[in-house]
Amino acid sequence: MSAIVVESSPVDGGWVACVTVTDHGASREFEVGVTTAELAHFAPAAVDPTQLVRRSFEFLLAREPKESILSSFGLSTIVRYYPEYEHEIRRRV
Repeated sequence: MSAIVVESSPVDGGWVACVTVTDHGASREFEVGVTTAELAHFAPAAVDPTQLVRRSFEFLLAREPKESILSSFGLSTIVRYYPEYEHEIRRRV
């Protein structure tokens, strides 16, 4: 199982989440942009995207190794690669 650490910082129009994923003694860092509209759409009850981003990485890591995940992306990018993301993530958060 991977350890996922998420730190979110507010920016104009949303947040930037810095994510560190560690497994098998190796870490990789990611930067994820989350707009206020994305947070409202995917996790309507959330006040910040930390939990949403953590659950999103759990979703991604169940489908691909950390080395295959883009190092920087906007949250809605996941839907382009995994159409089931929207349905799945709403159940997780």
